[in-house]
Amino acid sequence: MKKVLETLYNIYKIEELRDRVLLTLGMLLVYRLGAQVVLPGIDPIQLAALSSRTDGGGLLGILNAFTGGAFANASVFALGIMPYISASIVVQLMGIAIPYLQKLQKEGESGRKTINQITRWLTIAICVVQAPAYLYGLSALGVPESAFILGKGPLFIGSSVVILVTGTIFAMWLGEKITDKGIGNGISLLIMVGIIATLPLSFTQEFVSRVYENNGGLMLILIELVIWIVIILLCILLTLAVRRIPVQYARRQAGGATSDRSVYGSRQYIPLKLNASGVMPIIFAQAIMFAPVYIGSALGDTDAGQWIQTNFSDIFGLWYNVLFAVLIIIFTYFYTAITVPTNKMSDDLKRSGGFVPGIRPGNETSEYLDNVMSHITFPGSLFLAGIAVFPAVVVKLIGIQQGWALFYGGTSLLIMVGVAIDTIQQVNSYLLNRHYDGLMKTGKTRRSTKQ
Repeated sequence: MKKVLETLYNIYKIEELRDRVLLTLGMLLVYRLGAQVVLPGIDPIQLAALSSRTDGGGLLGILNAFTGGAFANASVFALGIMPYISASIVVQLMGIAIPYLQKLQKEGESGRKTINQITRWLTIAICVVQAPAYLYGLSALGVPESAFILGKGPLFIGSSVVILVTGTIFAMWLGEKITDKGIGNGISLLIMVGIIATLPLSFTQEFVSRVYENNGGLMLILIELVIWIVIILLCILLTLAVRRIPVQYARRQAGGATSDRSVYGSRQYIPLKLNASGVMPIIFAQAIMFAPVYIGSALGDTDAGQWIQTNFSDIFGLWYNVLFAVLIIIFTYFYTAITVPTNKMSDDLKRSGGFVPGIRPGNETSEYLDNVMSHITFPGSLFLAGIAVFPAVVVKLIGIQQGWALFYGGTSLLIMVGVAIDTIQQVNSYLLNRHYDGLMKTGKTRRSTKQ
């Protein structure tokens, strides 16, 4: 405990780091406060039915978790940051097929700014479509008509759409400011904070169910916590695991132009991540999993339609998770193929005079890297699919409540682990640059060494 306090004190002593941390915490607080502000014209007391629909897990529970409860609160941040995430995914995928976007990607900082501007405008377009759908869908989710104080006339719908779109744009601005002037990736931090906000209530409900309702007792709670910690450790391993490809650089002169002494460059490595696609395959697969329910609804009261609706509306059901796992494996290969440019890596190595020992530079190196990526992506995709469907496993085998089970895998846990690791690494870089040990070490000042 003493070492933790010393580390926090070292963070406080570095003025730039302290200001960045305080700015980040302040903006996250603003985002959380906004999630509690209900849209004008809606009676918050009559939103109990909507809250109960989202507390029980399911697709609505996942959506509510990503918005930090703002979806169930009908707040100004009800759409959350997800429209921006959707726009980013669309722009990234369009970059594969549209030459203009490909050109922008190669233009460096100026091209990145243009792509960001395109993403912002697409975010607004998505919000304009989603906001009315959300407002009209509240009645279907159990919100009574009496909750709409002003009714559902053009005045209410128009003003609420403007507020919801503005809320998403403001959340996007908060995320970008955290990235530029704070600590960590702002957009990811907003998502993580929203997910963590629902964790205490979910655990409390599980604790009450086990202990006070004699549904397993305290021992089962301890077993659940041990399993949860093990899953977190496995997610950390999945996030950090890499396959290191050795790289040797060509022989170079040493000692000046008049010297004939030559040495070989030091051996370095290309780190190929076991899970290069991160949580994106789960997000893609999650979006596709809405389709079977719509197909079942379209088929109506037929046997096929009823079977599809029954088996694919339950996110903890067998057939839902089988299809979910298959889609994750497919999307892992797809997203890895478009985000890991083995051809570019090979060309960069060739231009810098580097080569993989035993492999010819150029096409052979590209084929070798592509082959390695294909081999390590398979176990990575299986691992990712296993973590994604694990909440369904603990619900069926242990009887964990659905809200608490969502933290045993899937997008929520992977985002929490990934964002935490990234933020800790950024804080560590500041501490180490000032000769302090990192967050995972002691807080003692490092002794400077003479070179």
